[in-house]
Amino acid sequence: MKMRTGDWVEVRSKEEILGTLDQGGRLDGLPFMPQMFKHCGQRFRVQNSAYKSCDTVSGDYAGLRLPDAVHLDIRCDGQAYGGCQAGCLIVWKNAWLKPVNGPDEAPSATPSHAHHSCTDADVHAATQRKDVDGETRYSCQATELLNYTTPMKWWDARQYVEAYTSGNRTLPQIGRGLWYLFYYYGTLAFSDRWGRPGRWLYDRFQAITGGIPFPRRKGKVPAGQSTPRTDLGLQPGDLVRVKSYDEILATLDARLSNRGMTFDAELVPYCGKVFRVAVSVERFVDEKTGRMRRMKTPAVILDGVVCNALYSGRRIFCPRAIFLWWREIWLERISADDAPRELFQLQPGACTTPEKAPVA
Repeated sequence: MKMRTGDWVEVRSKEEILGTLDQGGRLDGLPFMPQMFKHCGQRFRVQNSAYKSCDTVSGDYAGLRLPDAVHLDIRCDGQAYGGCQAGCLIVWKNAWLKPVNGPDEAPSATPSHAHHSCTDADVHAATQRKDVDGETRYSCQATELLNYTTPMKWWDARQYVEAYTSGNRTLPQIGRGLWYLFYYYGTLAFSDRWGRPGRWLYDRFQAITGGIPFPRRKGKVPAGQSTPRTDLGLQPGDLVRVKSYDEILATLDARLSNRGMTFDAELVPYCGKVFRVAVSVERFVDEKTGRMRRMKTPAVILDGVVCNALYSGRRIFCPRAIFLWWREIWLERISADDAPRELFQLQPGACTTPEKAPVA
């Protein structure tokens, strides 16, 4: 069953979904998480095909193939995972969904299952375990990523074809992404020693066309010196403007890090723009260990600000739309009078409200 971006689907019943899972609450290694049950019987548009993911677990940051799955506009609420605030976009296997013609189509009959190997209790039990030292280790779609995906070479042309045929990306978007990728390596723009002309030409062209500057530069804080910190006490709903790229580089060391948090190239397109604070991050599950971690230095998630995977090398065009995290020193608080009018046409949180149609 092939699903494309924009298609309408209905989440199957709990009984149908349990019938697809093993005793660990997984299908092909992909966990079905407890909070997903509440969407059974509801209808959504496919946000994008999840044919590809990115390795955020091993540290390799490669592209990963993920067959027969999509993303709906539904994010993890963290309730089954100690209140994790990462808000990851949930992956749905095609087997958990059925295509419908639209939000108003009459619901189809649900087949009964006399027996299945997985129960509701099994799904909940699979979310965590205790270490020998008594510490909780959480298990979710993010921590189990490598168990339901396979490595993908960056030159595998099928991923770029599928980015288009699935409806995830337009041809101009794919063209711009690949142009940057080939330019980055072809001109040695990544090199400190040889890449200066390539970066200079890139900036000149972008200045003429109204694009963003070269998004991978070195931070300006000298080696051995602590990076600065600013606490704004930001809360959900506050209005902020992202500082300029140059201002942010002044807060980063040579590894583009500020107190352990990296300023990635995917954040650069948002510089100078205004957003609402969506979440003040206090705790999150470490994808590599499954352990709960707490923030030492404040960080926030901004409403609608996600990774678009345009400058991500082997991970280019990844559809996970991971929320980008921001140090408060990279932001400045502003008043409503300083915000663009179009910002108030959306209610806070609108970016995470799924387009759905409850079935009567």
